[in-house]
Amino acid sequence: MRKNIAALIFIALSFFTCKEELPEPAPIKGLEYYPLHIGRFVVYQADSTVFTDLPKDTIFYKYLIKEKIVEELYDNQDVKSYRLERYIKLFNAQVSYDSMAWQIKEAWLVKANNSRVQVQEHNALFTKLIFPALEGASWDGNAYNTLGKSNYTYEYVDKAEIINTRSFDKVLKVNQKIDTTNLIINHLEYEQYAANVGLVYRNYTYLESTTSIIPNVPVKDRIEKGIMYTLKIVSYGIE
Repeated sequence: MRKNIAALIFIALSFFTCKEELPEPAPIKGLEYYPLHIGRFVVYQADSTVFTDLPKDTIFYKYLIKEKIVEELYDNQDVKSYRLERYIKLFNAQVSYDSMAWQIKEAWLVKANNSRVQVQEHNALFTKLIFPALEGASWDGNAYNTLGKSNYTYEYVDKAEIINTRSFDKVLKVNQKIDTTNLIINHLEYEQYAANVGLVYRNYTYLESTTSIIPNVPVKDRIEKGIMYTLKIVSYGIE
């Protein structure tokens, strides 16, 4: 009887030892580019230039944006998402940013799993990243909204970059729209993400020149109306 008990104990110990030695599954490549932790924040410098045709004018806007993950949410199917709050400080030449209080601007929803990261911006759900993150991979960033198909592509992945004077060991770039050879429209959209940080740079450019078409002169050199917008990382952390 004692021999049987000893044998059973040996088998049980062997079973648990084998379980402990099983290798952990490799993490999905790309998830590190959109870390989701409560309290994680990124502060950005936002610059916007608006060109109007009636009346003809150029208007400049400058401000800071802070994005922060504030809580986990669950739907009726127990699927987890995250509430991302966005705060703003409007530039004032007479007052330093440090002396201003953050003002809540809006709240977005972030959904992430082993295949994609989606962000609900202004009631439209965009697929920002897909996994694994591989150079050349493409997907429809508007597949889950009604804005029409938009082909997103990874231009590069895991590239060292300096963005707004900050160095990052691993950065990926997502091209969302490239239309720079059109004679009447210049449309360029892309985002860059850094590993363990998240979004570090965003560019949105939409320019029109419909009445002064000049061959070999790009739209950006004869702008009639449009917008140029950039978002650049300033700082990040956990609070």
